[in-house]
Amino acid sequence: MGTLDFAKIEVGSELPSITKEITQEKINRYADASGDYNPIHIDPKFAENTMFKGTIGHGMMTLAYLSEMMTGCLGEGWICEGNLEVTFLGPTRPGKSYTAKGKVTDKREEGGRKLVECEVWCEDTEGNKVVAGKAIGAID
Repeated sequence: MGTLDFAKIEVGSELPSITKEITQEKINRYADASGDYNPIHIDPKFAENTMFKGTIGHGMMTLAYLSEMMTGCLGEGWICEGNLEVTFLGPTRPGKSYTAKGKVTDKREEGGRKLVECEVWCEDTEGNKVVAGKAIGAID
């Protein structure tokens, strides 16, 4: 079960954030799990000669952090009925930390379901957003 209580949620409330450090080892493990072995992620020598000047994390790995945050807030309502719409704004890099954040923008009852809509984003330690968008999910 999630941590949020629908009756107590207020529009504008911040969600409990989570912070993750990106390492090359985590990127490599994500490549193994996903089957995405694009050299921009796993080959430092190759990646050094790209516009990124080094390896970058998989975009879907960053989305997993946002989904982890939403699961912590909404629980099963996110897992079963969650929807995430985002724009990628920048890469994640090994050796840096990123924080998944969000705030409630709407709550409503629709078709017998209690829905929570949130603005969500992931940012680096300097506050630069690397992904941003919205999430909506049901809550018990």
